[in-house]
Amino acid sequence: MPRSFYPPVMSRQQLGSLIVELTTDPVLGPVTPIPNALVTVKEILPGGEEQIYAELLTNEVGQTPSIELPTPPLEFSLDPAIFQMPYSTYSVETNAQPFLDTTIIGTQVFPATEAIQPIALQPVRKNMRQTPEIIIIGPPTLFGNYPPKIPEAEIKPIIPGSGFITLDNVVVPEFVVVHAGLPTDMNAPNYTVPYMDYIANVASSEIYPTWPIETIRANIIAIVSFTLNRVFTEWYRNQGRNFTITNSTAFDQAFTFGRNIYNTITPVVAEMFDTFVRRPGVLQPLFTQYCDGRQSQCPGWMTQWGSKALGDQGLNAEAILRNFYGNIELPEAPIVEGIPESYPGAPLRTGSTGPNVRKIQEQLNRVSVNYPLIPRVATDGIFGPATENAVRTFQRIFHLTPDGIVGRNTWYQISRIYVAVTRMAELN
Repeated sequence: MPRSFYPPVMSRQQLGSLIVELTTDPVLGPVTPIPNALVTVKEILPGGEEQIYAELLTNEVGQTPSIELPTPPLEFSLDPAIFQMPYSTYSVETNAQPFLDTTIIGTQVFPATEAIQPIALQPVRKNMRQTPEIIIIGPPTLFGNYPPKIPEAEIKPIIPGSGFITLDNVVVPEFVVVHAGLPTDMNAPNYTVPYMDYIANVASSEIYPTWPIETIRANIIAIVSFTLNRVFTEWYRNQGRNFTITNSTAFDQAFTFGRNIYNTITPVVAEMFDTFVRRPGVLQPLFTQYCDGRQSQCPGWMTQWGSKALGDQGLNAEAILRNFYGNIELPEAPIVEGIPESYPGAPLRTGSTGPNVRKIQEQLNRVSVNYPLIPRVATDGIFGPATENAVRTFQRIFHLTPDGIVGRNTWYQISRIYVAVTRMAELN
């Protein structure tokens, strides 16, 4: 039986929560959740001793119950003058035959926020001796010691015959290939990561999840624009490299393989994944460089702590971005590779009818094969109570607002998960 080992009761301001999600690796094939797996959550104490907080079993959709965990005070992540660590770190261990045991060291939990620790488990290969996988999560850029960004042109030049700017439109890719090192380090590994997972990972590495929602939204748009500039210009591939982007903060954005994300980050990524920054009259996404604004300064770029201050003042995401980047537009990428259908333009809800409702019903039914908590519905093109219930269940599982309405966020998340459970990855 799963057990919980809860610490002494602390004030609500000093508690965060954690949920662990186990799936098969999306790069190896269709995504499948892993139920009935044992997950142990520990804290490594200063003397090296281990404090076990919970032993949990995953449910039908590969998720553990959410557990509360001690954290530092909330103000540590809200005040740039405080240099104490604003989060607690935990170790997460899995035991799920026939998959390799995996240990995540350094899962970061902030106060008043739910941390989501996804773990893609690797299968045990027959007749081969394999050691458990260990993944170490380093500190976020706002607290760790990372090299500052080397400045680049915000709009890359189009040079006839150079090979640069080979795409003729802005594309949101299905996958991003991340090089875990300097561009010149040929020994560093490459990770093929679903695009939206990459954006959520970078956002969780670059900013704090306790910040104002408009600040989070502004930073995610900047992260998206930075990424789509690398995709659009095929920056590294035009240099003979076999990756899209690096995780070196001197050249690109922070990315940590296997790190946890947050319930304040994932809904914004689902909302803003194809929204980018550009100059009026320029097709190319703006190369939205930024810095922390506390340890380093970057005139003409966005500072992360500065964006937090503007969010505190009540500015929305667009106003925050304009404050730093000046005259800009915020278009949506016109092409989304790997997503079957574009959003119809209006939310689907109880009473809606037609082919778009039928498509959502068909996709939800297919997703329910892998995620059986989602009830199957009639594919009749009528958005009734059963379809609303299926949508709510889907939204709860994938950390969206469970309102039972298929708005833009939910539409694309359903499409993304449908692709993940039905298609083999195109990149290996």
